[in-house]
Amino acid sequence: MRHPSLRSLLIAASALIAVPAVAQDAVPPLSAPAPDAVEPLPPVPLIVVGEGAETPAPTIEAIPRVWAPVPRDDDGRSAYGLYLSARSALSQGQTGVGADFLASVEALTPEQPAIQDQTFIAALMAGDLNVAARITPASTTASPVVTEAGALVTAVQSFVGGDARSANESLKAHPVGAPHARAGVLIAPWIAAAAGDWDTALAEPNPTGDPLSLLFGRYHRAQLLEHRRRYPEAEAALKALAEDRRTAPQFRVSYGEFLERRGRGDEARALYEGALAGAPSDGGLTRALSRVTSRGRPPALPEFRKGAARALTIAAAQASAEGAHEFAVVYLRLSLNLDREPETLYVLGQTLSQAGMNTAARAVLAEVPVSETAIHAAAQVQRGLSLARDEQPEEALAAFRTAAAVTPQDPRIPYLAAGQLLQLERYEEALDLLNGPLLNTADQSGDVRFMRGAAYESLGRIPEAEAELWAALQVDPDEPAYLNYLGYLWVDSGTRVAEGAEMIARAHAADPDDGNIQDSLGWAQYRQGQYDVAVDTLEQAVAKEPANAEINDHLGDAYWKVGRRREAGFQWNRVLTLDPDAERRAEVERKLVQGLGDADNGVGAGGEP
Repeated sequence: MRHPSLRSLLIAASALIAVPAVAQDAVPPLSAPAPDAVEPLPPVPLIVVGEGAETPAPTIEAIPRVWAPVPRDDDGRSAYGLYLSARSALSQGQTGVGADFLASVEALTPEQPAIQDQTFIAALMAGDLNVAARITPASTTASPVVTEAGALVTAVQSFVGGDARSANESLKAHPVGAPHARAGVLIAPWIAAAAGDWDTALAEPNPTGDPLSLLFGRYHRAQLLEHRRRYPEAEAALKALAEDRRTAPQFRVSYGEFLERRGRGDEARALYEGALAGAPSDGGLTRALSRVTSRGRPPALPEFRKGAARALTIAAAQASAEGAHEFAVVYLRLSLNLDREPETLYVLGQTLSQAGMNTAARAVLAEVPVSETAIHAAAQVQRGLSLARDEQPEEALAAFRTAAAVTPQDPRIPYLAAGQLLQLERYEEALDLLNGPLLNTADQSGDVRFMRGAAYESLGRIPEAEAELWAALQVDPDEPAYLNYLGYLWVDSGTRVAEGAEMIARAHAADPDDGNIQDSLGWAQYRQGQYDVAVDTLEQAVAKEPANAEINDHLGDAYWKVGRRREAGFQWNRVLTLDPDAERRAEVERKLVQGLGDADNGVGAGGEP
């Protein structure tokens, strides 16, 4: 069969829509040191019930099913009822709602350590950091995942509240331990600087620490040296990072920015030009060179809160790279409480999605301000892709259109919108975009031609469809989706059956796990009268796509042709349970009454049109 949707193309296109480069020091993991030189975090325990997540067996006292007396809030709601409501909300990805319910339970049952721990975790994930700081677990039975996160939250929230001195003393007396040690190490110098403790702030990073913390510790120390106007030392540290081939891609722009701030624009421009010679596609270098050439203002040295916030984004990026997405969410929430940067909101939305909390992810992405045009557009695109995956097509289309409104010249966004319109069977609207000036270009991709061909075919404009699908194949002759779509069109119409069958066979060889392509292969065999072979092929296709009405229908036809009439009837009856379109429903109901007559032998002429 032809693919019933273009979702695979739609989702693949998400890689094309990337957020603009964020701060130079906030984009780990690094290409150097080598990945195997970075000490991995311990295995990540599940710390929240999110979409698609499973709850681990409790390691602390279970919540009782009966309290005596029953704790109730002012509205008469029982603690256990609130607890169940919290778990339900969290399981649906409604992190904020779940955290609110758990906070109510914790207020009613403060003696329950399990409730306190779960409330703390949920509050962290939802961004309710004041609640998290208030109930930081101190139980000896709690996991270090929870207790060390509590130490981190307490220090950050004290800093946010203006008490850098208390936060600094806390971190010095009890440094944040594993598995959150990296985040603690990276923020500690910034908090010490804010507290006026420059001996601590400018201490050399621990050479035995993990390589990432050591590397960024050196960089942050250079920035703090610049704050203290110890410019020669700051420059020496930055220059060493910028000239080391392993770390240069990460830090050469930062060194150039330092030179710009020191009034040495010519040296900065030479640095950028030399680096671009070896990395001509580096967007950060390109922007830096443009700025210094036009005598623009160099980026300011980050103040202490912003420096701490960016340190947390570094810890978050590395945690995500290691698969610890829940840890990354916590660090990003803390970062946003220090400095609400749009880039961090965007990254948090992405990270929540990676952690399986899609509802929360979309809520965060919606907060990216429209004033940050490029990031806002990227956030709306990600919201649209998430909504499309969750079968909310109208909402997805609205998000894509919002993105297009703020970046009207970006061709990637109408491409996604056109794909969504095809999903909604709004083919004329899709063609308006696909034939528009942003997509109908001399160098248009095969995917654009493919979608245009699919739209034409759906409208019955077969010659135009064939022309576009053929043109797509000229761009990428081995793409299974293109081969399958055009091959099925020829086979099903009976115009060029043999040629279409050969194309489908190539598609199946390239992607043997695709049930839709396997159905096309079986239908090609059926059309050529190879009924026994078709039965076997179509049975495998149904096993791969059991809920597909068209594939089940095809298998019913094949069963009929080999004399398995009862099984044919079973398959056709199954089709009626799978929400077929009106035309297929009517045809299947006819077959259930009349079967397949001689006129339904399905053998195509195979001639050329």
